[in-house]
Parts: sequence; C-alpha cells; structure tokens
Amino acid sequence: MTQLAFPLKLGTRASPLALAQAEMVRDALLAAHGWDEGAVEIVAMTASGDRVLDRSLAEVGGKALWTKELDQALLDGSIDFAVHSMKDVETIRPTEISIAAMLPRADVRDRLIGADSIAGLPQGARIGTNSPRRTAQLLSLRSDLEMTLFRGNVATRLRKLTLAEADATLLAAAGLDRLGLHDTGVAIEIDEMLPAPAQGAIGIEVRSNDDDTLAALAPINDAATYRAVMAERAFLAGLSAGCQSSVACHAVEDAGKLHIRYEILTPDGREKLADAAIIESADEAEALAIALLERASPALRACFG
Repeated sequence: MTQLAFPLKLGTRASPLALAQAEMVRDALLAAHGWDEGAVEIVAMTASGDRVLDRSLAEVGGKALWTKELDQALLDGSIDFAVHSMKDVETIRPTEISIAAMLPRADVRDRLIGADSIAGLPQGARIGTNSPRRTAQLLSLRSDLEMTLFRGNVATRLRKLTLAEADATLLAAAGLDRLGLHDTGVAIEIDEMLPAPAQGAIGIEVRSNDDDTLAALAPINDAATYRAVMAERAFLAGLSAGCQSSVACHAVEDAGKLHIRYEILTPDGREKLADAAIIESADEAEALAIALLERASPALRACFG
C-alpha cells in the first residue's frame, strides 16, 4: 500500500448519474481505509456515447462509446481507476484492464414511466427507448406498441417524455434511485421483464498490473455481486452477443451457488427462448448460453454470434 500516490484519480463519465456513482465509490473507499476526503480525486470526462444522441448505440459504435475515453486515460496513467455501470461495459475487455471490484448491487428492475403498467399502456402507445432488450420484451408482451429512439442521460429522457416525444419510457430503477428519483415510475417485476445482464451493478476497473490499487479496492468489493455479474457477463460471452442483441439475464448467489435466469429474443419479440439453472461458476454460465443457442430456431440463432 505504500506505493499508492495520493490523491488517487478516479475516472468517470461526466453525466449526473455517472458522477453520483463515482461519489459512491469514493465514499466507500474513504470509509474502508479511513482516508481523508482529499485521498480520491474524481476526474470527469465526456464519453463519445454522450456526444452522439440522434442515432442508436449500435449505429455509432456500441458499448465501447461508454468506455474508450476512460480506457485510454487508464492505460496512459491519467487516472488510477475508472467507475462504470457494469451493463454498459463491453463483454470482452482489454487484457491490460481488470474489473477489480463491484459495489453491492442495487435494484435490478426497470421502471415504467408514463403508465401504471405495461398492460395499461394505450393501444399503439409510443415507447421511447434505445434498448434492444426492452424493445423485444415489450413487443413480446404487446405487439401493438410503437418504439421511438430515446438517447441521452436520465434527465434528457424524462424531458423528452414531458415534451410528448413518447407516451412512456423505461429506465433502470437503480439509476433513478441513485439520482434521488425514488418515486419516479412504476417498477416492473422481473417475472414480467427480466433485466439486462449486470443491471444495477457499479464496477471499478484498474490496470491489470497495478497491484497496489487492486489491493486498495479489495475491501469494497461485494463478492456476491461480483460473482453474479461475472456469470451474467460470461453468459453474454457465450452468446457472442452484441449491442443489437436482445438478451436478459439475472443471477443471484445463494448458499455458494448461482441461481441464474436468462432469455434471448428476436428484435421484434416474436420469438423468445428462456430458461433457468443453478450453477457454480461463470464458465457454466457461458456453457448455458452455448446450449441455449443450440436449441434456438435458425432465425433466433442468427441474431447472435
């Protein structure tokens, strides 16, 4: 620990939600080590994904748009570690970067804003979203719904809803809660809409060879969250899922085992294949994904790989 150079520089996207999450990481570190407030400096930067808002994520580069600026800053030594919403982190990461820790997971559910339930949406309602998973799941439940592109941070999406650019939208409960918007929207139970892999989890990445920072982060790692999220990420890897793939997956650790539920869908929601299992490792989650694809129809299988 004597090799740490203070203040440690914590990189984050500059959005209000990302900054709130960075503050959570900073506060957890200060509490774990008894450091004073100046021991961790938050370094905010604008990600490419926050600049281009008029096209879908898949059109402009996928999840790398959320991470590439932070990756570069981490690798060139401008920052010591970076905080991410784990659902926004690409499945395959550079070997020079390690996912060092995750905070305890928050609410994994989506919240519907603009109606009291999915069933209660008006016929032909316009739903603002950029998520292939939410799009497919909603269309699977309500084929009459119309999807319209919603990009931007939480405040931007809520403003678009106020301006009647859509009738309703879905946002992650965890993000709303972290912004203090606890009463915004109605939670959709996971039996109705299974969440995105890694939803609700905050992760911290470091350079793989930075043993001192890795050791400093160990006390704030929530092992149950880490195991569950890494299993969900392994499931994605087994599918070779991209940012256009419609995938839902949720794992929970219980008595040393992982109870995992998962589903894949065609973009229009007409085909869905779902299952559940009890596993012990991330490797098993990857094997589940491969087996699921083998059972899928040619049309559904073609959406992956």
